[in-house]
This record gives sequence, C-alpha cells and structure tokens, in this order.
Amino acid sequence: MKPPKHPEAGDLTHFDTAGQAHMVDVGAKAETARVAHVRGCIRMQPATFALIASGTAKKGDVLGIARIAAIQGSKRTPDLIPLCHPIALTRVVVDFTLDATASRIGIEVTAETVGRTGVEMEALTAASVGLLTIYDMCKAVDRGMVIEDIRLLEKAGGKSGHWTSDDPA
Repeated sequence: MKPPKHPEAGDLTHFDTAGQAHMVDVGAKAETARVAHVRGCIRMQPATFALIASGTAKKGDVLGIARIAAIQGSKRTPDLIPLCHPIALTRVVVDFTLDATASRIGIEVTAETVGRTGVEMEALTAASVGLLTIYDMCKAVDRGMVIEDIRLLEKAGGKSGHWTSDDPA
C-alpha cells in the first residue's frame, strides 16, 4: 500500500489551471461498474432510542422513512453538490443497525452504477440524509442527538480501482 499523498493545488480535479472551479470532464473515461460503501451513525438519549426501536414514534416508522429519504437523497446528490455529475444509479441499499447499549443507530449505504464517474458522493449523501431524517423525526423529544462518523469505507471501479479505508471501525 502506498503512503497517503498530500494533494498539491494541481491535484484537485475540480479546479482548472487558473484555479477556477469547473466540472470534471469524464467524457473520455470508460464506463465501468462502480460501487461505494459508506457508514455513519447517530447517538441519542436512551428514551429516544427506545422510541425508534419500538416503532412507536409519533411521526411513524422512523427507520422506514429514513431509508426512503436516504435513497431519495442519493438520487438528488447533483442537486446538492454543485460539481457532482448526475449519474444513473443502478442500486442503493440502506441498512440500519441498532446499538441499545450506546443508544446509537448506525446506517450503512451501498450505492452502485455503471458509468464514467464514481458513486462515493451519492453514498455519502444518502447516509447523511438518512441520519438527518432520523434527527428531524425525533428532534421534538431529543435535540441533543449527535450525527457522527460519516465516511467512505470502500469504493471500487474506475481508473483508480479498488480502495478500502485503513480504519473500517
């Protein structure tokens, strides 16, 4: 494994040689299968966790709605991230894990496409929107919830190939 490279100004692909922001030209890139896997979590008070886990929240099935919001968020990524290419997602999977001991809900998102650019931003956006939806649905009982550790765990496809986080915890 290569040591991490510290980017120089010329390494940032969203800037031209004059330093102006631009959308990266992906027209000459090959279409390949691309996958990104992301994880994040939200911590909350034990009573809030119990409300979500039992499915008795006043606004309904919090995790079901958060799952749909995450998928919708993945599809809206280019509307939110200015230089992100619109892509045809072929699959988005959203899973939640409940940790009663820590009063924490984890989200894992896998996004896939066949195209000229990766799906990391779509997976990251999906995880963020899913966790924000949990916050929104439960803020009336717990404004102190903390969204944390949203990060890319793995990506595959494209010219840069396969990448896995050194810290998958």
